[in-house]
Amino acid sequence: MEQIEIFPIPSPCKGICEVNNRGYCKGCFRSREERFCWNNMTEQQKRVVVELCQRRKKRVLAKKNADAQTHDQSQPGHQEDLFKSDT
Repeated sequence: MEQIEIFPIPSPCKGICEVNNRGYCKGCFRSREERFCWNNMTEQQKRVVVELCQRRKKRVLAKKNADAQTHDQSQPGHQEDLFKSDT
């Protein structure tokens, strides 16, 4: 039995509308099909898409952070900052 949603799930669109090398929007992380079919999806389908987008964004940010750390540590004379906050 599908749970009734009290509030509609809004589109995750950020207005960037450019795709990355994997075919996902750089703003909202939806695929082309997910973007085009959004208005015809049930609330349950939209919830699944939003969860997928959150996972995709998390993976992209983790890769960017890992790449940045690798780049910083490969610089000559790089020293860690004991007082730098990562928050």
